[in-house]
Amino acid sequence: MSEVVVGVIGGSGLYDIEGLQDREEIALDTPFGAPSDAFLTGRLEGARLVFLARHGRGHRYMPSELNFRANIWGLKKLGARHIISISAVGSLREDIAPGHLVAVDQFIDRTRLRPTTFFGEGCVGHVAFADPVEPALRSILLDSARAVGATVHDGGTYVCIEGPTFSTRAESELFRSWGADLVGMTNVPEARLAREAELAYATLALCTDYDCWHETHDDVSVEAVLAVMKENVATARRVIKEAVRRLAEAGDVTWPAHQALGNGMAIMTAPHLVPAETRRKLDLLVGRYLWPEEGAR
Repeated sequence: MSEVVVGVIGGSGLYDIEGLQDREEIALDTPFGAPSDAFLTGRLEGARLVFLARHGRGHRYMPSELNFRANIWGLKKLGARHIISISAVGSLREDIAPGHLVAVDQFIDRTRLRPTTFFGEGCVGHVAFADPVEPALRSILLDSARAVGATVHDGGTYVCIEGPTFSTRAESELFRSWGADLVGMTNVPEARLAREAELAYATLALCTDYDCWHETHDDVSVEAVLAVMKENVATARRVIKEAVRRLAEAGDVTWPAHQALGNGMAIMTAPHLVPAETRRKLDLLVGRYLWPEEGAR
């Protein structure tokens, strides 16, 4: 049985993973530039874990500055097949209170300044994204959160804004009128890129505030977010540990996200037309489909 490798992307407040055995830091150069930080690898609960602090340790990068492509490419390169995304969010619903967790199942993209795909520069691909979260991985996160006693909501739509400022009151009310449940700044294009890389992706959202729509609560502030974040992160660590244990027990599973390119059918460009530089960049992701005689390097 192949080793289970789980990637964890830590959001605001989660910059390290406790309890890792055989810890090692790996700095990678990628065809898309530098990732947010060195990757931390080790063993946890019977699986190999690859951790990345999304904003860098010390929280050095704004959401719009994150090199999402390098981050996802690096996780793929290091063998991860599942990605657990831990993300701080604001709540757009009364019943999702600060301190609650949400196993997200949908996204709305309101970003505008970020590269959103690995494709382009002479190679065109169209990957299905109707259901952006891998259901089986989401179910494991949900069950794990319940198992550790967290208050967790089953499903929710996450509106991803550009940031770094929080929403205006009008924007917050607009998102609520759409039926959205959460607002954050980092999960898109992260989730899109994970799908193109054929990685199972799921988000555990940590609610820190009510954004600015709630009349009886203070408008969102950094101070309010930090106060709730400390407790949320402690809970998230317990959920991660439980989820990794369950993934290790499940073994070498193959879910729909792991076959998102449809054996290469999602790629429209004839292999011989892909420019050499683009071929180099995409080899890890599509090489086994477009030029299998060489293999992905």
